[in-house]
Amino acid sequence: MAESKSLRVAYGEALVELGEKNKNVVVMDADLAHATMTNSFAAAYPDRFFNFGIAEANMMCAAAGFAHSGLIPFASTFALFGTGRAYEQIRNSISYVNANVKFGLSHSGLSVGEDGGSHQSIEDIALMRGLPGMTIFVPCDPLETKKAVFAAAEINGPVYIRVARPVVDTITTPNTPFVPGKANVMRDGSDVCIMATGLMLPVALNAARLLEEDGIHAAVVNFHTIKPIDSDCILAMADRCGAVVTAEEHSVIGGLGSAVAEVLAGHSSAKFARVGIQDKFGKSGKPADLFAAYGLTAENIAAQCKSLKQ
Repeated sequence: MAESKSLRVAYGEALVELGEKNKNVVVMDADLAHATMTNSFAAAYPDRFFNFGIAEANMMCAAAGFAHSGLIPFASTFALFGTGRAYEQIRNSISYVNANVKFGLSHSGLSVGEDGGSHQSIEDIALMRGLPGMTIFVPCDPLETKKAVFAAAEINGPVYIRVARPVVDTITTPNTPFVPGKANVMRDGSDVCIMATGLMLPVALNAARLLEEDGIHAAVVNFHTIKPIDSDCILAMADRCGAVVTAEEHSVIGGLGSAVAEVLAGHSSAKFARVGIQDKFGKSGKPADLFAAYGLTAENIAAQCKSLKQ
């Protein structure tokens, strides 16, 4: 049976493994190591772990300094604090000079759950996607999270890894490719293509199974990389299927849906719809209840697909 694990646990474990292989890796946190799971790295390599306290902006500037010294810093905190509170420092001290800093930011999206709208980052991808030179990974399961960490260390420049809180099933395999900027077709189909990312990938696969019952053959594509986006895959699948539905645990503004729409505009006549958070803030509740309330369900994805085929 496939292993179930929180992506933040997988992130912490991957850092420990990476730290053993690469002595230039250092890890930084903003007094949340017990939640981001960087405490695993702190226990294994205490001389390469730095707790900056509740001072995210200072941590990001220090990360830039580490990078300029030839180290590979992984800066971790909650996604809302990292992309929001420290946005100016990420923009000017890191992205502007293409500093080799990695951001492993956890507790992203609605799946933070009971912490509520104040802590649910639904705009973090949009913020990071607008920064020139930023790479964005949104892994769907523990195996992809590990691959994202190792891939980030090989990229010369800033990388954002969006890490989710819930325990999830492993739906990929060790042999599933993880090539930055290249999407993976998880299920073949010719009637409609569901393009999903992160925690919405298993939901998209469930939607495809529902559509199969109605004789609709849906392809499902995993966009583990939001930037750079795989334009070739988007256009090829749009041409083949004639209809595209995106699915993301993020605002429909500025995330995967926007990235796909930008590729399709002027280059494809495929019908298009977006499943995501419809320009609203989150609210407190259990993740499953929130996903249902905001339409992040297999049933809604399937309904959107059917509407494009009418």
